[in-house]
Amino acid sequence: MSPSERLPIVGVSACYKWVDNVWYHAVQEKYVTSVTVGAKAQPVIIPALGAATDVDTLLSTLDGVVFTGSPSNVEPHHYDGPKSRDGTLHDAERDATTLPLIRAAIERGVPLFCICRGIQELNVALGGSLHQYLEEVPGRADHRNNPDAPMDDQYAPRHRLSIAAGGLLAKITGVTEATINSLHGQGIDRVAPGLTVEGVAPDGTVEAVSVTGAKEFALGVQWHPEWKVIDNPFNLSLFQAFGDACRSYARKRTSHDASGRVA
Repeated sequence: MSPSERLPIVGVSACYKWVDNVWYHAVQEKYVTSVTVGAKAQPVIIPALGAATDVDTLLSTLDGVVFTGSPSNVEPHHYDGPKSRDGTLHDAERDATTLPLIRAAIERGVPLFCICRGIQELNVALGGSLHQYLEEVPGRADHRNNPDAPMDDQYAPRHRLSIAAGGLLAKITGVTEATINSLHGQGIDRVAPGLTVEGVAPDGTVEAVSVTGAKEFALGVQWHPEWKVIDNPFNLSLFQAFGDACRSYARKRTSHDASGRVA
């Protein structure tokens, strides 16, 4: 297969989870499927190895990275936030994997798509902070889902999204308004330097950001576009644009100079 025919390789970030008395590096199926059918790329799972991750080796093999959602939250010491309340789910190994990986991917110009926890990781990695209990912030709505509801109800459209005119998200989707799902308890507080707000909820919650001046596609969204992506043209357009960026990057990666750096 020629370089122009092969699928781009997209890393998908995993969580480090204790399930049935065994540790797993786990990714929900919907992220793998959305990369496969939405971005038309070959997904590979990135284990949450923390400090043992060889970021340079990893990124030299990838044409894009998806940073997934998760029930866990970024530990607040990464953004100088107050200690989490008892019972808050964290994933220190994932934090130690994704935060440096995001910074390195941006530096290299590797396309990245950050979803839910992923947008929060992007914001923290670049120096921003998070609201730990968004529903308790004056003027903000409760963006959490009902975990006891059927899955289709949990991922049903919940609120309006206002999209910044002329921004990356508007260029990709061709619209300045949409209706999105909402399944998160935390959210962006202080937007990191180097990020541009691309979309907000009616209550002012930041729902989408891009990396300002990014070399390649670098978008974060707070909702879950991966859910039944083929059935939602708005969300599908995001994965298609990400896939196109990964294919473009793959072509550049195969045309490297003698030093091994992308031309």
